[in-house]
Amino acid sequence: MGVKSFKPKTQSLRGTKLADRSMLVKVSGPKALTLPKRKRSGRNNQGKITIRHQGGGFKRRVRIVDFKRDKYGIPAKVEGLYFDPNRSAFLALLTYADGEKRYIIAPRGLKVGDSVVSGEKEDILVGNAMKVRNIPSGTIVNSVEIEPGKGAVFGRSAGNSVTVQGIDPTGKYVQINLPSGEVRLIHADCMATIGQVGNEDNLNVKLGKAGRSRNLGIRPSVRGVVMHPAQHPHGGGEGKGVIGRAKDKWGTKIGTRTRNNKQTDRFIIKRRRPKTRPFAKK
Repeated sequence: MGVKSFKPKTQSLRGTKLADRSMLVKVSGPKALTLPKRKRSGRNNQGKITIRHQGGGFKRRVRIVDFKRDKYGIPAKVEGLYFDPNRSAFLALLTYADGEKRYIIAPRGLKVGDSVVSGEKEDILVGNAMKVRNIPSGTIVNSVEIEPGKGAVFGRSAGNSVTVQGIDPTGKYVQINLPSGEVRLIHADCMATIGQVGNEDNLNVKLGKAGRSRNLGIRPSVRGVVMHPAQHPHGGGEGKGVIGRAKDKWGTKIGTRTRNNKQTDRFIIKRRRPKTRPFAKK
């Protein structure tokens, strides 16, 4: 789908690169498929900030996306491609033969007028959804469930893809390769959509000015080295001091592993990074 550059009429436009949305429908989609979204600004139910650097931005509505693809055997036609302010990927509006409309994550190469279908086993065509047990090894998929019927969890961001590597000898699990490099097992009855997620050039987007970040609800971030020592472990000192091993605001070393889910460790075949850090002293 590409990105578009601008003539450098101003300094901010000189480096600006935005996503090309010329193929998207210019009007908003069905309002019945949206919900109001309340601004949290990174605060929890007590009003305390739990995620910093959030707040402001344009008003949004949540698009109801079909991550389960549970309308088996009913063909659907792609009515249009739409922009979603809550995610990096674009959405495809499907109109089923029975008249129902649903949004799905738009795969790369899916065009208006194409026909898609979901079921136990379907043709290996972009946009079709089926159980991973029936998907050949080496197939690129997206919107993959982690548990049957729970809804897609893996491969939902722009340009992401998951590779099916084959079924387990027991026939109960399928091995997949995730975008992070992690290789893991999922249940063979999980649903997946054929194809790579579209808008793959999203990583080349450059907002160009601070105002666009503020419109997205992203507030400025202050460096720890310019703070008071009581506010950040990197703060204080005369001049520009050496921080040593980087730490966050609460003194935890950057890069500290926080995953602690022993129940699912047996499903992970290869982790996304080695257990020993490359620069660690032996």
